[in-house]
Amino acid sequence: MTYTGSVRKEGSKWYYVIEMGKDNNGKRKQKKKRGFQTKKDAQASLTKALHELNSGTYIEPSTQKLGEFLVDWLNYKKAMVAESTYSTYYINLKTHILPELNNMPLSNLKPLHIQQFYSKLLNEKKLHHNTVRKIHTMLVNALDRAVKFDMVAKNAAKLVEPPKESNAEMKVWDVGEVRSFLKAAKDSPFSMVYLIAINTGMRQGEILGLTWESVNLEDNILSVKQTLGHDGKTLKSTTKTAAGMRSIAMPTELAKELRHHKLEQKKQRLKMGTFYTDLNLVVASEVGTPINPSNLRRNFNNLIKKANLERIRFHDLRHTHATLLLKQGVHPKIVSERLGHADTRMTLDRYSHLLPNMQNETAQKFGELLYGRQDIVPPIDQNKIKEPEKKYVTNM
Repeated sequence: MTYTGSVRKEGSKWYYVIEMGKDNNGKRKQKKKRGFQTKKDAQASLTKALHELNSGTYIEPSTQKLGEFLVDWLNYKKAMVAESTYSTYYINLKTHILPELNNMPLSNLKPLHIQQFYSKLLNEKKLHHNTVRKIHTMLVNALDRAVKFDMVAKNAAKLVEPPKESNAEMKVWDVGEVRSFLKAAKDSPFSMVYLIAINTGMRQGEILGLTWESVNLEDNILSVKQTLGHDGKTLKSTTKTAAGMRSIAMPTELAKELRHHKLEQKKQRLKMGTFYTDLNLVVASEVGTPINPSNLRRNFNNLIKKANLERIRFHDLRHTHATLLLKQGVHPKIVSERLGHADTRMTLDRYSHLLPNMQNETAQKFGELLYGRQDIVPPIDQNKIKEPEKKYVTNM
């Protein structure tokens, strides 16, 4: 069947009608679309619709609201993503997307709507660029499913450029600041958490979910095999990424501290007796249960004040570990493996801006390698240049 149509005027607006044949009862079927400002707009839309119908690419516009679709999509994704990812999706949907786009018909969503939405988040709500990028990723993922199920013809979010990624939130300490913090945290019940974080770059959930089975004190290796959820209760045998399942070599000093910590933990277990819940966790509460992330965060912030340091997030201890390694000349691939990054490029993109002197240092090292130290002429110290000795001539 070849579809045909016509453009008509109704009041001050234009609309088109497409002849869709007849139904099973022989009744004439038509498809109409109203609301065009000009005849030219109506004709262009009719031409596009007829082309799609006759070529078999036409998709019937969905009547579902965007908010309703996204809620259904989130329920579908819950069993497929990590708890932390689901939590981020949920917060962004509830706090930012639904208040603005809940009643937008899915089929009416255009790139302009999304671009205006992002602008409002950035300029009025003052959200960080990285937060808006996460919302963008979520919308792209969700609308891909809408395209797959023939609910919309195109993914409107893919036609919008998200804000550029920003590393402004990342803050790190230098070696002196790390030492000051560890000194302040020495008597803290969470001191071992901080030691592991700074010495290995492990994520908070990976440290709080670490068991003694994953600690090799003979070869000084920690293995990341499970994490503690953000709720502080759920232990999961999966990490953020496949690369997250990894082994990390630790300094001898950390291994020594862990041995001492293990003995102290054994004493505590005997002291509590039947009240102790033995989950074999490396860091645990007084009764053996997982450490509450909220309690850890409060303690961390208090210790920062005690040490009179610039405030950073716990996650920035991970960034600090990576930055200190890179500044010592450790190869980015090794740093990437320690952090559990899926790709070395991720490591370089995230930390290169913190290392402005690496290019100069690399150039100098290459010069020393190629030409040898004896060929490098040191700069002249102007203070060591002696003035020429003055000679006086006496007229005889």
